[in-house]
Amino acid sequence: MEHKTQPLASWPEFLRRLGEHGFFALLVVIGSLALGTIGYRYAASLSWLDSFYMACMILTGMGPVVDMPTNAGKLFSAFYALYSGIAFLGIAAILFAPILHRILHVLHLEN
Repeated sequence: MEHKTQPLASWPEFLRRLGEHGFFALLVVIGSLALGTIGYRYAASLSWLDSFYMACMILTGMGPVVDMPTNAGKLFSAFYALYSGIAFLGIAAILFAPILHRILHVLHLEN
């Protein structure tokens, strides 16, 4: 990203940067869902569909939808919920970084 003494990035450059950040955030979401789905499948012995559903609901902060039948499932669910809270904030930061940078850059440009 450009320094405050440099000119504001052009719209095509800004949109490219926004797309790159969006793609990286999408990769983090897909990786997190894969981790959660596989974890629920093997730690809690849920079906693949229930595992994916549970991972989606936890990652988005909606909460659990299935009671955990095993102790391993309960432990995985607890740690995945902690991870998901941090991942959610990280994904939001990745997505909004170019927008906030552009706003701050505009505010600090010298006329």
